[in-house]
This record gives sequence, structure tokens and C-alpha cells, in this order.
Amino acid sequence: MKERLVFIVGPTAIGKTEISVELARLINGEIISCDSMQVYKGMDIGTSKPAKTLLAEVPHHMIDIIEPSEEFSVAQFRRLAARAIEDIIAKGRVPLAVGGSGLYVKVLIDGICEAPSTDRGLRARLKQEADEFGAEILYKRLEEIDKESASRIHPNDLRRILRALEVYEKAKAPISQLKNATSGLSGEYDIRMFGLNMERPALYKKIEERVDLMFKEGLTDEARGLMRQRPSLTASQALGYKEVFAFLRGEYDIEEAKRLVKRDTRRYAKRQLTWFRRDKRIEWIMLDEDFDTGETAKEIWKKLS
Repeated sequence: MKERLVFIVGPTAIGKTEISVELARLINGEIISCDSMQVYKGMDIGTSKPAKTLLAEVPHHMIDIIEPSEEFSVAQFRRLAARAIEDIIAKGRVPLAVGGSGLYVKVLIDGICEAPSTDRGLRARLKQEADEFGAEILYKRLEEIDKESASRIHPNDLRRILRALEVYEKAKAPISQLKNATSGLSGEYDIRMFGLNMERPALYKKIEERVDLMFKEGLTDEARGLMRQRPSLTASQALGYKEVFAFLRGEYDIEEAKRLVKRDTRRYAKRQLTWFRRDKRIEWIMLDEDFDTGETAKEIWKKLS
């Protein structure tokens, strides 16, 4: 019998954190954050990390694991989260993956193609070869070593041709083979996925209230401290921080920063819902604006029983 792995997904600000903590208590679970920005230390207010009281009550994983100056990839996330799941199960507890970063959720369940990283020297050599002899020479080479990829790549799509040849030279295997070997957790665990949603006006109201609270709690000061640490490209583009960084650089006033954070967060929530709606494995739960956290957790618990 497969061990159970539970997911709670949905748009930002909807209440995933509070519901997941209540559910974790009911199912003897530990929480794995599937949030691409909560991995960074010191980015607390802008990423809405769980309160320290909640972190103390229920063990959380994949939070505060790297410095803001470091880059963090989805492949790293998959490896570390998969290891955390194994550790949780070894303790006789239930792993509960929670978050709104759709790509992180997908690669954890369905896997990812871990192709070699870009080799600028090799890429430049191949590009020079294309400039001298034409892209068709490289395309014919690709047909010889990886017919499957060649059939999907247009002969004039030099960027993808270069990448496929680069992967072959570094990995000593066709990129199509690496993609076909992609493995996730879907075959290893009994996976149940629950999505949280609510009427759009109510969700947008919660988003605006959360953003107001972020600024009240000190988002500006947190962003100012983060700037001094020279955040990585990924961290510097985090929702909420990039808008405040622009304010701190004098590009607009604080009210405009608040307006932009609210606008961009609404747009992000819409993209999240679009992403998750494509996954037919998700069981959706519609929440009222004044939903009860404990009752919602019990509803999910009953579905799991």
C-alpha cells in the first residue's frame, strides 16, 4: 500500500497556511512549503511566511533554507522536497505539501528534466559553427543523434537546436531521452490534491487587506535590508519586493508602491488559478469570504478518510 501525500494549493492570500496547519494537526502531518520565495531567509513579510507560533506548533520544511543572495532552482526544490517527504514518512507522519507556486507543485508530482546547465563556451562554439556553415548543418547533426527532438524542432529554430546539441555533448545522451526519463512522485505515493478557491471579489479583498497589513508590519524596512544584501536575480524579482525596491530607488512614492503590489498580486492570483485549473487531479473547495479555518480543515480530513 502506497504512503499518502497530500497537497493543498490555490491562489495567494486565500488562507492555505492556516487551513494546512489545522489539517496537519488532524492527520498527524508535517508541512512542506511549495512556495518559490519562502525558501529565502529574511524575506518574511513579503512572502507571508507562517507565524513563528505556527512554525513551532507544526513542523515546516523548505522555509528559510538559503540566503537571498543565492539562486535557487526548481530542480533543487524537487530534490530537497522529495527528501523531506521521505523523512516525514520515516517518522510515521503524513507529508502535507502546501503552496501556490504551480511549477514547484508540478515538478514534485510529475518530475523535471534535469538537463545539464548552459555551457557558454560550448554554446559559443556551436553558434560560430552555425554562423560559418549554416544552421542546417547543425540540424542535420541533431537528426543523426536525436531524431525525436529533431522532429519537434523547426530547422530554423537555432536556439533550440543549439540547446539540444549542447545537452548531447555534455550529458552524452539525447535531450529527448532525458525528458523521457523524467520521474516525479506520482507513481510512488497515494497523492490527493485539494485546491482552494473563492469568488473573485472576495479573494481580491483579502489580497488588498493582506498587502495593507504587509506595509503596516514593515515590508518597506524589510525590503531596504534586503537591498543591502544584494539579492539574487530571482529574489529581487519577488512579488512585493520588486515594487518596493523601485520606491526605495525613488521611481515613485509609497502609495504608488502599494497600488502596484495590490495590482500585481491580483494578477498573480489569476495566473495561479489558471495554472491549477488545468490539473484535473485537483479536488476544488469553494470558500466563503468568512469561512471557518477549522471547519474547512475538517472537510478535507473527511475527504481523506
